[in-house]
Amino acid sequence: MITLHHLNKSRSLRILWLLEEIGTPYQVKRYQRDEKTNLAPPELKQVHPLGKSPMIEMEGRIVTESAAIVELICAAHAPAMIPETGTDAYIQHLELMHFAEGSAMTPILLNLYVGRLGEAGAPLHPRISEQLQSHFQYMEDILRPSGHFVLDELSAADIMLSFPAQIAVRLGHAEDYPRLAAFVKELEARPAFARALEAGGGA
Repeated sequence: MITLHHLNKSRSLRILWLLEEIGTPYQVKRYQRDEKTNLAPPELKQVHPLGKSPMIEMEGRIVTESAAIVELICAAHAPAMIPETGTDAYIQHLELMHFAEGSAMTPILLNLYVGRLGEAGAPLHPRISEQLQSHFQYMEDILRPSGHFVLDELSAADIMLSFPAQIAVRLGHAEDYPRLAAFVKELEARPAFARALEAGGGA
């Protein structure tokens, strides 16, 4: 049994979605952000020193980091969602698993935090905007005709890239990146995604 420590309004939703898609048994422990600070509650630090979500308990150990969690769950319960090792598809899979939390998230987080600085952050906005557009365009360009990344059906890379893709749409770029917007529309229409939202308490 996998236990997911899930924080509302976080990238942990991807893990819930994955678990619902593959149908493996799991339980979820929900945590709520502080309404004033938007920070995770201190209870999460009782599970892991960083106090962040997602984290899972699997086979007697705590595992953090979204890409590691997705990779482990897929390897154990849905190996078809990971391309065969040694293939070009696997190399792209590995690259995109890291891209989702590395390159793609950097301008997204900078946009969030610098946006809270008001006028003090104004000099940084052009560079952040350029980087957001660059990374969203890259995702738009590498989407396959099937509407997926890497494979022509749902894969681990799709799960990981769902969050930055959704951010692109939420930032008002649906018309700029129509294929990315279609990807988001498709994933949000999946029954497993709806079940994940319900299991996570709406977010």
